[in-house]
Amino acid sequence: MSRHHVTATVNGEPAEFLCDSQNSLLDALRNELRLTGTKEGCGSGDCGACSVIVDGRLVCSCLMLAVEAEGKTIQTIEGLADGDRLHPLQRKFLEHAALQCGFCTPGFLVAAKALLDHNPDPTETEARFWLAGNLCRCTGYDKIIRAVMDAAAEMRQEAAA
Repeated sequence: MSRHHVTATVNGEPAEFLCDSQNSLLDALRNELRLTGTKEGCGSGDCGACSVIVDGRLVCSCLMLAVEAEGKTIQTIEGLADGDRLHPLQRKFLEHAALQCGFCTPGFLVAAKALLDHNPDPTETEARFWLAGNLCRCTGYDKIIRAVMDAAAEMRQEAAA
């Protein structure tokens, strides 16, 4: 089996790793780059726990081959905060108690960031549709949606200031 050298930008920083042809991006992020915030929930793209943003597009990293990351820009949950300053989505998830065990939370946060990057003023229906690919087994989705909508409003307010 041949190993591939992959160069990408991950969370704003240059990154390089070696991977086998069949390795998923999720495997490379967790095992090669030691970015363990992205979780494997199902391995089949059904739960959203492994959500990352690749070149501005929301992707289930368990379904993308690591070799396909060559030259791409990838954002994981570790790239959401700015140092010690939490992203508004992270703060709002805490304020709205939109998490319990936390396993699905990274995927929800990354998916919500992709939504707000794409549409900074979504309707509740649009937010629910966008996040429908992310599953939570512990809590209801209402708190998550409230947190996303509140973060969107705050981010729009900050952008207008």
